[in-house]
Amino acid sequence: MKVTEHVKRAKGNTLFSFEIIPPQKGRSIQELYDNIDPLMEFKPPFIDVTTSREEYVYIDKGDGLLDRKLTRMRPGTLGICAALKHKYEVDTVPHVLCGGFTKEETEYLLVDCHYLGIHNVMALRGDAMKQQQYFEPTKGGHTYATELVQQIKDLNKGKYLHDVIETDYKADFCIGVAGYPEKHMEAPSLQSDLKRLKEKVDAGADYVVTQMFFDNKKFFDFVEKARDMGITVPIIPGIKPVAVKRHLQILPQVFKIDLPEELIHEVEKCKNNNEVRQVGIDWCIEQSKELLRAEVPVLHYYSMGKSDNIKDIAKAVF
Repeated sequence: MKVTEHVKRAKGNTLFSFEIIPPQKGRSIQELYDNIDPLMEFKPPFIDVTTSREEYVYIDKGDGLLDRKLTRMRPGTLGICAALKHKYEVDTVPHVLCGGFTKEETEYLLVDCHYLGIHNVMALRGDAMKQQQYFEPTKGGHTYATELVQQIKDLNKGKYLHDVIETDYKADFCIGVAGYPEKHMEAPSLQSDLKRLKEKVDAGADYVVTQMFFDNKKFFDFVEKARDMGITVPIIPGIKPVAVKRHLQILPQVFKIDLPEELIHEVEKCKNNNEVRQVGIDWCIEQSKELLRAEVPVLHYYSMGKSDNIKDIAKAVF
């Protein structure tokens, strides 16, 4: 079932969902199941599965020289989606990236999703490689998420990259895209970033999931501005609990977001990360309850492969 259909069937009741990351190569999928199992009691209608782009590794050639090779440290997104769909009878949402993939590779991925009965995809531009200062499109790939949305929408019409196929067996993907309550780090302003979001929706995006935020006012302001611009699709808040003291530096640096002074003050008072974890849970519970009262369609949690704090939050909210 499509994400938008889940939202419609909920009839105004806020749904619970979360996002997981694939295990690194060589790690068992059982570790993933162990983290997902405790969250299934809250009946998530769908689970997002992230995709990692390629990165460089350096292999010692034994003569004092290093050989640079491209690899993917967390492959298997599509296989994990299929495994979760089979094990839990839940819809899965694979992330599809511009960065690191050609248009042909994207088409093959989408065809496989269609065969597996996966009806939802999250279309993202993706980040720059670690060695790049700015995002550079892959040769033969898309530069912007809007172009990726258009390719998916074309496939829904039976229009492939090199042919239009007359068939009744067409894909019918529900397309999610990212929104940024505090603007994308590369955007010159929130207003210009909202224009880019409107372009993605006009190209065919069916719903929006936001980047994490810790101040609900920023989300509410973002939704209001999006609606004023004519964006009418569901906007799902993505949230994450602070878990360790280093998050005070890491999250603003990586995601270019602000943390409220009150939250910073409470984390700085903590003597250890166990206390930080509880502060993060308490803050996220209050944040979730306020969003619930605002009747958001879904509360979407970034679990980052850990479920214990998300379970504590969900128990207090749902």
